[in-house]
Amino acid sequence: MAPTVEDEDFSRVAFTGAAVAQIQRLIDRNGPLMFHQSGGCCDGSSPMCFPEGDFLTGDADVKMGHVEVPLPDGTTSPLDFWMSREQFAYWRHTHLTIDLVDGRGGGFSLETPDGKRFLTRSRMLENREAAGAGAGGADDTAG
Repeated sequence: MAPTVEDEDFSRVAFTGAAVAQIQRLIDRNGPLMFHQSGGCCDGSSPMCFPEGDFLTGDADVKMGHVEVPLPDGTTSPLDFWMSREQFAYWRHTHLTIDLVDGRGGGFSLETPDGKRFLTRSRMLENREAAGAGAGGADDTAG
């Protein structure tokens, strides 16, 4: 993913091969997609996948990354990954890897009817990443 948090030169989000394969299937069915990392409530803290633009983002959200998903026909499809600014304040020292597992999540994410769910695995930023976090990793106002 291309870094999109201001003053950062590293990606905060990655996808496993299984997640990418599911995303490709979902793009085939739904067109371009987007993700929003949920902060809790009825869907726990799951990464939620929506058709692009179906989840309205604004000043209360941080765009954590952008990727062009490779498609089987050789083209790509845009995908942005978002998180609420309030949640980012808590997770600003972490790197996220989006995986795909069997099971049904409790939310409205597009993979649910397939008996799958996206899962966020996190790790602390490495020293090189943390040093390059700039404004994004140093305070709650990144965006």
